[in-house]
Amino acid sequence: MIQWQGVFPALTTPFTIDGKLDLPMFEKNLDVQIDAGVHGLIVGGSLGEASTIRQEEKEQLIRKALDKSAKTIPVVLNIAESATSDAIKQARLAEDWGAHGLMVLPPMRYKSDAVETLTYFKNIAASTELPMMIYNNPVDYGIEVSIRMFEELTVVENIQAVKDSTRDVSNVSRMINAFGDRFKILCGVDTIAMEELCVGAHAWVAGLVNAFPRETVVIYELIKQGRLEEARRIYRWFLPLLELDIHPKLVQYIKLAQAVTGLGSEHVRAPRLTLVGAERERILSIINEGITSRPHLPVVRKSEKRFSRSL
Repeated sequence: MIQWQGVFPALTTPFTIDGKLDLPMFEKNLDVQIDAGVHGLIVGGSLGEASTIRQEEKEQLIRKALDKSAKTIPVVLNIAESATSDAIKQARLAEDWGAHGLMVLPPMRYKSDAVETLTYFKNIAASTELPMMIYNNPVDYGIEVSIRMFEELTVVENIQAVKDSTRDVSNVSRMINAFGDRFKILCGVDTIAMEELCVGAHAWVAGLVNAFPRETVVIYELIKQGRLEEARRIYRWFLPLLELDIHPKLVQYIKLAQAVTGLGSEHVRAPRLTLVGAERERILSIINEGITSRPHLPVVRKSEKRFSRSL
C-alpha cells in the first residue's frame, strides 16, 4: 500500500549520446536518490520525457527502479496516452512489471470535457488494482480536474491521490476542505512546494531533486518536524534552482543541473535539443551559483517509510 507521503522524484530518463537508454547513469541516480532518503520513485513522467520513451524502455526503467529500491519504497509509472485503450494496456503492463502505482494524466492531444475526463480515469481505474494518482496540471495540459470532478472520483477506491500542479497554493486547502484526508495531495511544482507542504500537502513530486536529492529531502523533513526557520533558509537558497522546473525546457535545464552535479548527462531525445550558446550559459550560471553557495544541511530525523510490498 502506498502512503503517498514524502519526496517522490519525477525521475529523468538518461540517454547516451546516440539516443539509447543510459541504464548505468539511471542506476547511479537511483542509488543517490535512495541514499538521500526519498520516499518513492516516479518513472516516465513529463520530466522523464514520457512522449519519447517506448514501451520496452518503460519496462526496463521500472524493473531497474524496483531492483535498486529492493521494493522498500513504491515505484510509480506515469501514464500519458491519447487513447483510453492504450492507457488501459499500459496500466495492465505496469502491473505485470511489478510497479506499485500509477500517475495518470488526462488524455493527451485532445482537450476532453469533464465527462470524458472522468470516464477516462474511471475506465483506467477499473482495469487495474494498482493505486492511482491523478496528475492535475491545467497550466501545461489544458484540462483541469475540478473539485466537482473529484467529488465523482471519491467512489473509485484505487484513485487515492492527486499531483497538484495547478500552481494555486490555495487549492490544497480547497481539496482538504472538500474531502478531508480522502485524497493525498502531492505538490507538483517545485517553486511552491514549501508553501503547499505548510498548508497541508502530504508529499512533493520533485524535479530538481534529480540534481539535489539531499537538499530536497531535508527541506521536506524539516517542514514535517516543524523546523520551519531551518527549512526556509535552505528553501530560499534553493529557489533560483527550483525555478528551472517551471519552464517549457525544464527537461534540458534539470538535465544540465544533473550533468554538473554528476548525476546525469545533458542528452535528450528529439524533438528536444540540448542547450547551446547564451541560453546554456545563463542556466549554467544559475546552477553554478547554487552549487557555490550550497548551504550546510542540518541533521534531520528521517521519516519512517511505512510501505507494504503486497498490494
